[in-house]
Amino acid sequence: MPDRIQEAAAIFATYAWGPWLLVLLLGGGLFFLAYSRALPFRYLGHALSLLLGRHDRADDPGQISHFQALSSALAGTVGMGNIAGVALAISIGGPGAIFWMWVTAVVGIATKFFTCSLAVMYRGRDSEGVLQGGPMYVIREALPRRFRFLAYLFAAFGLLGCLPVFQANQLTQVLREVLFIEQGWLAAEANHFAFNLTVGLGLLLVVAPVVLGGLSRVAKAAATLVPLMSVLYVGGAVAAVLLNIDKLPGAIALIVTDAFTGEAVAGGALLSVILYGVQRGAFSNEAGIGTEALAHGAARTREPIREGLVAMLGPVIDTLLVCSATAFVILISGTWQSEGANGVTLTAAAFQELLGPAGLAIVFLSVVCFAATTMFTYSFYGSQCASFLFGAGSRRYYVWVYLAFIVIAAVVTMQAAIGIVDGAFAIMAIPTMVSSLWLAPRVMAAASDYFARLRAGKAG
Repeated sequence: MPDRIQEAAAIFATYAWGPWLLVLLLGGGLFFLAYSRALPFRYLGHALSLLLGRHDRADDPGQISHFQALSSALAGTVGMGNIAGVALAISIGGPGAIFWMWVTAVVGIATKFFTCSLAVMYRGRDSEGVLQGGPMYVIREALPRRFRFLAYLFAAFGLLGCLPVFQANQLTQVLREVLFIEQGWLAAEANHFAFNLTVGLGLLLVVAPVVLGGLSRVAKAAATLVPLMSVLYVGGAVAAVLLNIDKLPGAIALIVTDAFTGEAVAGGALLSVILYGVQRGAFSNEAGIGTEALAHGAARTREPIREGLVAMLGPVIDTLLVCSATAFVILISGTWQSEGANGVTLTAAAFQELLGPAGLAIVFLSVVCFAATTMFTYSFYGSQCASFLFGAGSRRYYVWVYLAFIVIAAVVTMQAAIGIVDGAFAIMAIPTMVSSLWLAPRVMAAASDYFARLRAGKAG
């Protein structure tokens, strides 16, 4: 049965992530960048000011602050995609895949500005009358009725893509291989089903109290843990790179040259390098996927453009900063050329190679924290999709299904976990990008008005 699940998941992801999705995500992002004339990039300082709460008002509609919204979104993006996902990108797509992750991040900044501005601009009420945001509400509120099926398409695959399969799976792997087997507490050749099941049940006990507390508790946990662990992880990576600074130019050169040849791992299959880089980049920063809009759509604000500006900081932090840190450590260490290590195990080996036991401890703590915070946020994303499909009352039932999948994910293979999430994310990108491209003129009209008022000192 596990082999069949893995095979089905791989086929699903392969067909979903075709060249057409490359055109949709990269092409759409480039359109947003050109159409806005890079306008959002000129207001990065203002975005930071918004993030620090200098323009917050308690009476604005919404449920959480700008900072909590970005922290919640980052909890879903700064995580296993930045630690395990980068390692997978290098192992499968070669160092050149990192270059295409960077490209995805740059255009993703513009994409997030549009998608998350729309998430606030077109909020809708759920079956209990509570104001909610996200691609499905944007489609329902702003597009012609005949396109409403796109809203249901997003929500249906959101239920699947936001299950905690990748996070629980990789956290189990790092506990098993990096801690227990490494310390001799567990035999490498043994059947690990019982161990994996025990870890899954332990994760369930840790995650459940936060998840059952709803958005408010998720946002508070994310706002506390994500900044702290990001500083620890990036700080460790910077220390590792500085200690081996002479190897950094070679690592950068390898990334750039392999991006246009694909010879390092992909055997000259350039399209495979590009596709895998974009795929992992999309999983890392989720720009154009639509999940981030679910968090930002809950922000407390009357100005949609403000939330778009805050949201566009996401790809800068999670891909250009955290993913790059992981990539440089792996390439400088040389562990990416070794046999057997993949995913989070490869990243752990790289940190240990450069920093010794301290590096291993950094990765271990970061994985535990990032996996947990991602699972917190994904529970909110999934419950929003369930609420849209089946009514707000379904949230209480969905949460228990979500928690059960933490245990299930701990015992399935990594390939099956990746295939399920990647395939679902690909399908979710269709309604998100189609609706955002359609409504881009309305975002630019709102942006022109907001920035004019900002320059005149009337934006509040």
